[in-house]
Amino acid sequence: MTTDELKQFCAALPGVQAVLHGPPSNILVCEVSGKKFAYFKTSAPEQWRFSLRVSAERFIELTDMPGVKPARYMGRFHWVTIVDVARFPADYLAELVQDSHARAVASLTRTQRAAIA
Repeated sequence: MTTDELKQFCAALPGVQAVLHGPPSNILVCEVSGKKFAYFKTSAPEQWRFSLRVSAERFIELTDMPGVKPARYMGRFHWVTIVDVARFPADYLAELVQDSHARAVASLTRTQRAAIA
């Protein structure tokens, strides 16, 4: 899966808005009703690095893999950064993104969840 395909996959999930933040952060954030579930770094030298939230168990599993590290400033909340998305199988990335999206949706109020569904 390429970075562009991954961005399209994230944007296609229910209730998702993609918000581009300019300097100094330079990130493309995928969120559901203000709850972030993934983001892409858009400036060099880290261009198109992908970060998302995972469970505590997956955090340990993923950070032991080459090309994955705790996300800067967000690692303590179980966010990981995938340096090169092309190195991971598409179905595995899709599963991670769907899980992160589900976590964001679960943190919404009942009314917000109903509006998305």
